[in-house]
Amino acid sequence: MRKIRKHLASFVRKLLLWRYRILGVKIGEGVFVSWKAKIDTTYPNSIVIEDGAIITYGAIILSHDHTVYRMAGKEYDNGIGSTRICRNAFIGAGSIILRNVTIGENSIVAAGSVVTKSVPNNCIVAGNPAIIIKEFTTRN
Repeated sequence: MRKIRKHLASFVRKLLLWRYRILGVKIGEGVFVSWKAKIDTTYPNSIVIEDGAIITYGAIILSHDHTVYRMAGKEYDNGIGSTRICRNAFIGAGSIILRNVTIGENSIVAAGSVVTKSVPNNCIVAGNPAIIIKEFTTRN
């Protein structure tokens, strides 16, 4: 029974990636996306997820924010941005990645974080708004 559940879960995740790719989200090889994660498909071409990225349970990745109309007006900001999750990045459970954000290579977003600004390579960020709590080097 455990093997069946494992294979079924793997199949569902592959089906989910296939759906996001069909909708226009650019997803690399070896990407893991939890079936409970949410990827904004309003502007799917604005989201890039590179090879080896891991997006866990309940994470939300956005590429737009139309609430800015009320404050700035369409002539200043149309609410559309781009979001990039670079190679081998890890997005923790319940994290929210807002528009115009890049998560650098090998970086980790702690669970429950709200990322409002880009994260450099090889960093751990946490909090709301997320701040860098540690920088590290990778082994080759």
